[in-house]
Amino acid sequence: MITVDTCGITAYSPLIPAIKAMCTASPGETIEIIMNHADAFQDLKEYLSEQGIGFREIYDGEQMTLQFTINGKF
Repeated sequence: MITVDTCGITAYSPLIPAIKAMCTASPGETIEIIMNHADAFQDLKEYLSEQGIGFREIYDGEQMTLQFTINGKF
């Protein structure tokens, strides 16, 4: 499992390390993205839905996590 924790990132969008992890993952690999930026979290959920990738949402206070498996190369 690849885990990317973007909590506290302020210099750039937290989507950048999330997308980078998705692009470098092998098919069948599970990715976990941890965020505390609600807008980026929603954007990533919409993107995964558009791509037909199922995901699991976990909410823990201000921290939000998406877990999903890469089906193919991006």
